Amino acid sequence: MSVLIDPPIWPGPRGLMWSHLVSDSSLDELHDFAVLLGVPNRAFDRDHYDVPETAHARAVELGAEFVSSQELLRRLIASGLRRRKRR
Repeated sequence: MSVLIDPPIWPGPRGLMWSHLVSDSSLDELHDFAVLLGVPNRAFDRDHYDVPETAHARAVELGAEFVSSQELLRRLIASGLRRRKRR
């Protein structure tokens, strides 16, 4: 059971780079961690939170496991929590 965060390599709003924050065990764990981190609900997108580079170090300090984007996606899919966009 882990909360995972990838590197802040995704360009986003306000000129910041962004990371993805996921859980490989439950969405409840993910939502609880996001509250602890101070990430607003609006940052949640189907199966992950978008986290600005300014909060990345704090997420790791709070216990998020820093992994590559590929590892994050692999573990999210393996957990069964992956929610793809509908077409």
